[in-house]
Amino acid sequence: MKNYHTHTYRCKHAIGKEEDYIKNAIKAGYTELGFSDHAPWHYESSFHPTMRMEEDEIEGYVQTIRTLKEKYEDQISIKIGFECEYFEDKMDWMRDIIKKYGLDYLILGNHYDESDEYGEYYGFPEKDLETVKKYVSQVIKGMETGLFSYVAHPDVIAYDQKDPRHLAEMEKICIKAKELDIPLEFNLLGFKTGRDYPSVPFFALCKKHNNRIIIGTDAHEPSALSDNRTYDEACYVINKLGLEKTEEIRFLK
Repeated sequence: MKNYHTHTYRCKHAIGKEEDYIKNAIKAGYTELGFSDHAPWHYESSFHPTMRMEEDEIEGYVQTIRTLKEKYEDQISIKIGFECEYFEDKMDWMRDIIKKYGLDYLILGNHYDESDEYGEYYGFPEKDLETVKKYVSQVIKGMETGLFSYVAHPDVIAYDQKDPRHLAEMEKICIKAKELDIPLEFNLLGFKTGRDYPSVPFFALCKKHNNRIIIGTDAHEPSALSDNRTYDEACYVINKLGLEKTEEIRFLK
């Protein structure tokens, strides 16, 4: 098993030490674990984010995981990345960060419109059609950058699952992901906690377009990585829906 969606305490809504995540992953049978905490951004103002690490925490994040990567190299492969939005005006800065720290990968998790400093949160409440269109457009532009290994919780936006207009917009994500051969995530955190995602209508569209589906634990505590029961239940649903499950992603280097 492999998992590339793992957070740390730096995002301010996850708990536990990095080493405990690794130990739980080894115990559960994972062969590769990627850390992808919520990416920091460079803000021109004095804004301090509430759901991601600060810019000055990058060094400690990378160094801590690299040290553990060496410690456990005989037991598990460790990768270092970020879960990252597509914020158009900040992508050049992120490219510099990737190069400076030698990151292995990014996953695209588009939580906010343009910036968490002033942009709308896409998760809830239910969004109108224009907001869904905006979300889909940003996800597609993110995929087109070539920076992202896969799309995390692509159906995180609170779209109207019964409105054919909303579904037609969401389908565009599936079409572009297929074109670029980018996996779409079946999110275990949402699955386990009964959120609106993973959503059956969206994954029916994934089936229609033969998208590759990757399971993302979205671990915010070490025990999430030893929850084999939820993982197995997700595999059952994916198989029942006739979806192609993958664990293979493209890395940045």
